[in-house]
Amino acid sequence: MIIMKKIKFIVSINAPTKKVYDLMLGINNKSTYEQWTALFNPTSTYEGNWNKGSKMLFIGTDEKGDKGGMVSEIADNIPNRFVSIRHYGLLKANIEITDGPEVEQWANGFENYTFEENNGTTKVTVDLDITEDFVDYMNQTYPKALEKLKEICEK
Repeated sequence: MIIMKKIKFIVSINAPTKKVYDLMLGINNKSTYEQWTALFNPTSTYEGNWNKGSKMLFIGTDEKGDKGGMVSEIADNIPNRFVSIRHYGLLKANIEITDGPEVEQWANGFENYTFEENNGTTKVTVDLDITEDFVDYMNQTYPKALEKLKEICEK
Protein backbone atom coordinates (compact mmCIF):
# COMPACT_ATOMS: atom_id res chain seq x y z
CA MET A 1 0.00 0.00 0.00
CA ILE A 2 1.48 3.29 -1.08
CA ILE A 3 0.92 6.23 1.24
CA MET A 4 0.00 9.53 -0.38
CA LYS A 5 1.50 12.66 1.06
CA LYS A 6 -0.42 15.92 1.11
CA ILE A 7 1.46 19.02 0.02
CA LYS A 8 0.27 22.60 -0.32
CA PHE A 9 1.33 25.63 -2.32
CA ILE A 10 -0.03 29.16 -2.03
CA VAL A 11 0.43 32.12 -4.35
CA SER A 12 -0.96 35.63 -4.05
CA ILE A 13 -1.84 37.24 -7.39
CA ASN A 14 -2.70 40.91 -7.94
CA ALA A 15 -5.74 40.19 -10.10
CA PRO A 16 -9.42 39.46 -9.52
CA THR A 17 -10.40 35.83 -8.93
CA LYS A 18 -12.49 35.64 -12.13
CA LYS A 19 -9.39 36.47 -14.19
CA VAL A 20 -7.09 34.10 -12.26
CA TYR A 21 -9.58 31.22 -12.52
CA ASP A 22 -10.01 31.81 -16.27
CA LEU A 23 -6.29 32.07 -17.03
CA MET A 24 -5.22 29.22 -14.69
CA LEU A 25 -7.67 26.77 -16.27
CA GLY A 26 -7.46 28.17 -19.79
CA ILE A 27 -11.25 28.58 -19.91
CA ASN A 28 -11.34 31.16 -22.72
CA ASN A 29 -7.92 30.38 -24.15
CA LYS A 30 -6.22 27.05 -23.43
CA SER A 31 -2.80 28.59 -24.14
CA THR A 32 -2.83 30.38 -20.76
CA TYR A 33 -3.09 26.97 -19.01
CA GLU A 34 -0.33 25.62 -21.28
CA GLN A 35 1.98 28.56 -20.45
CA TRP A 36 2.10 28.00 -16.70
CA THR A 37 2.00 24.19 -16.86
CA ALA A 38 4.90 24.20 -19.37
CA LEU A 39 7.17 24.24 -16.30
CA PHE A 40 6.09 20.63 -15.67
CA ASN A 41 6.28 19.61 -19.33
CA PRO A 42 6.91 21.96 -22.30
CA THR A 43 4.10 20.22 -24.25
CA SER A 44 1.61 20.25 -21.36
CA THR A 45 -2.06 20.59 -22.31
CA TYR A 46 -5.42 19.02 -21.58
CA GLU A 47 -8.20 17.30 -23.48
CA GLY A 48 -11.70 17.57 -22.06
CA ASN A 49 -13.50 20.28 -20.13
CA TRP A 50 -13.70 21.59 -16.59
CA ASN A 51 -17.36 20.72 -15.94
CA LYS A 52 -18.04 18.76 -12.75
CA GLY A 53 -18.09 15.03 -13.52
CA SER A 54 -16.20 15.42 -16.81
CA LYS A 55 -13.33 13.19 -17.82
CA MET A 56 -10.13 15.13 -18.41
CA LEU A 57 -6.77 14.09 -19.83
CA PHE A 58 -3.78 16.10 -18.58
CA ILE A 59 -1.17 15.29 -21.16
CA GLY A 60 2.09 16.06 -22.83
CA THR A 61 3.99 14.56 -25.73
CA ASP A 62 7.19 12.58 -25.28
CA GLU A 63 10.25 12.61 -27.53
CA LYS A 64 8.64 9.94 -29.78
CA GLY A 65 5.52 12.07 -30.20
CA ASP A 66 3.38 9.77 -28.02
CA LYS A 67 0.86 11.30 -25.66
CA GLY A 68 1.23 10.56 -21.98
CA GLY A 69 -0.11 11.88 -18.70
CA MET A 70 -2.97 11.55 -16.26
CA VAL A 71 -6.53 10.31 -16.74
CA SER A 72 -8.69 12.35 -14.40
CA GLU A 73 -12.17 13.45 -13.48
CA ILE A 74 -13.30 16.92 -12.50
CA ALA A 75 -14.66 15.94 -9.07
CA ASP A 76 -15.97 19.44 -8.39
CA ASN A 77 -15.93 22.88 -9.96
CA ILE A 78 -17.40 25.95 -8.29
CA PRO A 79 -16.43 28.69 -10.78
CA ASN A 80 -14.01 31.27 -9.35
CA ARG A 81 -13.97 29.46 -5.97
CA PHE A 82 -12.84 25.83 -6.07
CA VAL A 83 -11.76 23.08 -8.48
CA SER A 84 -11.13 19.47 -7.48
CA ILE A 85 -9.43 17.04 -9.84
CA ARG A 86 -9.41 13.31 -9.07
CA HIS A 87 -6.66 11.40 -10.85
CA TYR A 88 -7.59 7.78 -11.57
CA GLY A 89 -5.38 6.58 -14.40
CA LEU A 90 -2.39 7.10 -16.64
CA LEU A 91 -2.10 7.70 -20.35
CA LYS A 92 0.95 5.98 -21.85
CA ALA A 93 1.69 6.04 -25.58
CA ASN A 94 -1.93 7.10 -26.22
CA ILE A 95 -3.32 4.16 -24.18
CA GLU A 96 -5.43 4.74 -21.06
CA ILE A 97 -4.42 2.57 -18.09
CA THR A 98 -6.89 2.65 -15.21
CA ASP A 99 -5.83 -0.37 -13.15
CA GLY A 100 -2.70 -2.25 -12.18
CA PRO A 101 0.32 -1.44 -10.00
CA GLU A 102 1.38 1.70 -11.89
CA VAL A 103 -2.04 3.26 -11.39
CA GLU A 104 -2.65 2.09 -7.82
CA GLN A 105 -0.08 4.52 -6.44
CA TRP A 106 -2.02 7.46 -7.95
CA ALA A 107 -5.58 6.15 -7.78
CA ASN A 108 -7.91 8.64 -6.16
CA GLY A 109 -5.20 11.22 -5.62
CA PHE A 110 -6.68 14.71 -5.65
CA GLU A 111 -5.39 18.04 -6.91
CA ASN A 112 -7.48 20.89 -5.50
CA TYR A 113 -7.39 24.60 -6.33
CA THR A 114 -9.02 27.10 -3.97
CA PHE A 115 -9.44 30.74 -5.03
CA GLU A 116 -10.01 33.50 -2.43
CA GLU A 117 -10.24 37.16 -3.35
CA ASN A 118 -9.53 40.03 -0.99
CA ASN A 119 -9.46 43.65 -2.26
CA GLY A 120 -8.67 42.61 -5.84
CA THR A 121 -5.91 40.19 -4.85
CA THR A 122 -6.48 36.47 -5.31
CA LYS A 123 -4.94 33.84 -3.09
CA VAL A 124 -4.65 30.51 -4.91
CA THR A 125 -4.14 27.47 -2.70
CA VAL A 126 -3.12 24.21 -4.35
CA ASP A 127 -3.53 21.01 -2.35
CA LEU A 128 -1.97 17.88 -3.84
CA ASP A 129 -1.99 14.20 -2.95
CA ILE A 130 1.34 12.87 -4.11
CA THR A 131 3.58 9.84 -3.79
CA GLU A 132 6.86 10.16 -1.90
CA ASP A 133 8.98 9.88 -5.07
CA PHE A 134 7.38 13.03 -6.53
CA VAL A 135 7.56 15.27 -3.45
CA ASP A 136 10.96 16.83 -4.26
CA TYR A 137 10.02 17.39 -7.91
CA MET A 138 6.74 19.07 -7.00
CA ASN A 139 8.35 21.16 -4.24
CA GLN A 140 10.84 22.45 -6.82
CA THR A 141 8.52 22.80 -9.81
CA TYR A 142 5.09 23.86 -8.51
CA PRO A 143 6.25 27.19 -6.98
CA LYS A 144 7.92 28.10 -10.32
CA ALA A 145 4.73 27.19 -12.21
CA LEU A 146 2.65 29.34 -9.84
CA GLU A 147 5.10 32.24 -10.31
CA LYS A 148 4.53 31.89 -14.06
CA LEU A 149 0.76 31.89 -13.48
CA LYS A 150 1.13 35.06 -11.37
CA GLU A 151 3.10 36.72 -14.17
CA ILE A 152 0.42 35.78 -16.77
CA CYS A 153 -2.43 37.04 -14.56
CA GLU A 154 -0.75 40.31 -13.60
CA LYS A 155 -0.03 41.35 -17.21
